[in-house]
Amino acid sequence: MVQYNPKEWFGLIFRFHKSDTFRILLPAMICLGVYSGFLCYIFLEVIDYKLKSSMVLHSLLGFVISLLLVFRTNTAYDRWWEARKLWGSLLNISRNLALKTKVYIPEADYKYVRTLIVNFAISLKLHLRKESSLDKLQSTEGFDPQTIATKKHIPNQFALLIFNYYNQLYKSNKISGNQLFLIKDELTAFTDITGACERIKNSPIPFSYSLFIKKFIFVYTMTLPFGLMSDFGYWLIPLSMFVFYALTSLEVIAQEIEDPFGRDSNDLPTDGITNNIEISITEIFES
Repeated sequence: MVQYNPKEWFGLIFRFHKSDTFRILLPAMICLGVYSGFLCYIFLEVIDYKLKSSMVLHSLLGFVISLLLVFRTNTAYDRWWEARKLWGSLLNISRNLALKTKVYIPEADYKYVRTLIVNFAISLKLHLRKESSLDKLQSTEGFDPQTIATKKHIPNQFALLIFNYYNQLYKSNKISGNQLFLIKDELTAFTDITGACERIKNSPIPFSYSLFIKKFIFVYTMTLPFGLMSDFGYWLIPLSMFVFYALTSLEVIAQEIEDPFGRDSNDLPTDGITNNIEISITEIFES
């Protein structure tokens, strides 16, 4: 995730990043400019025919497409923000579980519990990215990452290990039933957060809706030169390119942020949150 100061107006205006939509759309903008210039040359120079302006129709269609893109962007941002709240909850839950665990269990088991909690965050991050996690996991006495090498859903395995650990503590009378009840919410929250993140990851915008928006933008921008030609002449080339850039950028941004668990510039800082979880619970157990 890109860190920046939103108050730096001029710094942001003249800043170009690899994820900037201008870089992404530049080839398509050039193609549209060539297409618009070709139409201008044919109608204004070759056949010398002045088209009547159709900007009334394009103005109406532009209003409709603007509403669609606003809804599309808002929907994508809602998914991004929900994912951010889930990872914020994971940080808080990990801290709460560490605080209660420090009070309830012997000091000899601190490292084991800390390793399981950290490994859950690491495995969930990599699971959502569809990356292998075994080489990134931490090992400790009583846990070897190779023991879960054959499992397909690694976060579930860590949730199971955490559940099983506290259940064994209860059965051996090292914690009471009331203490187990007090940490029940934290234990179940691990699987709840996993399921909610998977729902965001695996449920993109419906295909028909996404396809309709893309087709609408394509037809609108391809027919726009016919509406601008009579009023602007060859100036329609940069105008068409700008309109295409403005409309398509919203769709590109929405596509990127609706799946916020990857490594794109606008995705969630899951690496940083995972590191914060490790630092926080290590400090709790060592204090």
